Amino acid sequence: MTAQFITAKEAAHLIEDRWTVGIDAFIGFCLADDILGEIETRFVSEGHPADLSVLNVAGIGGDGKGRGINHFAHEGLMRRFLCSNLSLANRMYPLIMEDKVPTYMIPQGVLSHMMRALTSGKPGVISQVGMRTFVDPRVDGGKINHAAETIDPADAYNVELIDIRGEEFLFYPAVPLDACIIKGSFADEEGNISIEKEAIHIEQYEMAAATRNNGGRVFVQVDARVPKGSIHPQKVAVPANMVDYVIVGSPGNTGQHFIDDPRILGAQKGHPVASWSGDVRIPFDDISPMPFGLPKIICRRGLFEMEKGDFINLGIGISMDVSSVLNEEGRIDDISSSIESGVIGGVPAPGIATGAAYNPTAMLKQPDIFDFYDGGGIDFAALGAAEIDAQGNVNVSRFAGKVTGPGGFINISQGAKKVCFMGTFTAGKHDIRIEDGKLRILEDGPYIKFVKNVDHITFSGRYSQEKARKQQVFYITERAVFELRPEGLTLTEIAPGANLERDILGKMEFTPRIADHLKLMDERIFRPEKMEIRLKERGSHD
Repeated sequence: MTAQFITAKEAAHLIEDRWTVGIDAFIGFCLADDILGEIETRFVSEGHPADLSVLNVAGIGGDGKGRGINHFAHEGLMRRFLCSNLSLANRMYPLIMEDKVPTYMIPQGVLSHMMRALTSGKPGVISQVGMRTFVDPRVDGGKINHAAETIDPADAYNVELIDIRGEEFLFYPAVPLDACIIKGSFADEEGNISIEKEAIHIEQYEMAAATRNNGGRVFVQVDARVPKGSIHPQKVAVPANMVDYVIVGSPGNTGQHFIDDPRILGAQKGHPVASWSGDVRIPFDDISPMPFGLPKIICRRGLFEMEKGDFINLGIGISMDVSSVLNEEGRIDDISSSIESGVIGGVPAPGIATGAAYNPTAMLKQPDIFDFYDGGGIDFAALGAAEIDAQGNVNVSRFAGKVTGPGGFINISQGAKKVCFMGTFTAGKHDIRIEDGKLRILEDGPYIKFVKNVDHITFSGRYSQEKARKQQVFYITERAVFELRPEGLTLTEIAPGANLERDILGKMEFTPRIADHLKLMDERIFRPEKMEIRLKERGSHD
């Protein structure tokens, strides 16, 4: 079978009202932005396509302005939105918070596996991922706004609690697709698609196969058209028989990412973008060290919880920079890093380039890496935290007027053997200095992060402490370290220079338990020179 080569504008005119459309991307990677932009242009001028049910697996905010799902931020374009993350989808927030678009969010790994379920005709995904969090029907059932609660029952998305042989699971119903929009690197004249130049390999095949088996239409944006037979069979990610339409992207929307400025991406020499796909390797010395400051202090403390040989995952935000500190300390080869996009090894790229890595050693598909995560494959995870409460619950999905969603946070935090939530103790403008190996707090951030009850449960402290799980959980800030113990959230360390009553207990909405032997955080963390740290040997308790 041969796919048709058409323009992005023609593709937009083939999308019909009330279709269910799957859109694949990972923030700014694998983003078919020409097609999304033309859908927006058509809707603004014609009012069509309207009332779409839209599904995307990972966050596709793009640049936080007009790219990615921001193109769909028009009232009437969507009748329902099912996703996992809305990082950088700034234009979408008002529509969701004002109940203009009924919105549901479920874990990224579940949505990734849903594509497989759809392909093979299964009714959905059965998993324990999400238990006791906001996606559990005993909590919010994944409903993000009031509109999701009052939607027409025919369009509602309902997560179900089920019992299998006396054990509780969540059932996530599959959502059949009428069309999907994915991106590849090259298409040959028949429509065979390769993704060999992409920085990540997500679920291009799974989404295309799921759509084709439902009788839907598969749209693929690529960087270039190449002769028939020029793509090696082992590099064909989506065969032509699963592709209906191919769109060759415009210059601004081709390549791995829409940015490739080394100053932005943290590499000052070499070819950082080519190193993401493994086409070249850059010396790790070319990657800029993290500036000395509060985020670096937090990342440094995280290294004390790692063990040599750990398979790790680093989340978005401060925790992502743990890899930079490992690299600076010469310990990057002591561990194996991973990103939920499927990238393993190397040094994760920062900021808007999250999802890629410099010098990766392997690139799995996103559904594959989530299989490993959900089965307990992560030894150590470092993740962010917007709110933390006395029960050890963590919120990263809905706060400060934003509905960022969990992304892969729930899969990772529930599946890891040890998880460290990292972030500053308070939020907002502050004047906190590091002087002579001590913390000096002149003006604290005005916003309290350790609250009585989190607004949204993205991580359940209760579920993590069930006996069968035996999960180790830490909360690391620049001035204090807490551990979740059976008796509750427990303060175990404070920073040199921090006052227990004024700087810690006085900046919390609850009083934590305090360890019998309260320690000072290692003073090496608070000095600008390298720590010269050695990771603990596996099984060591030092």
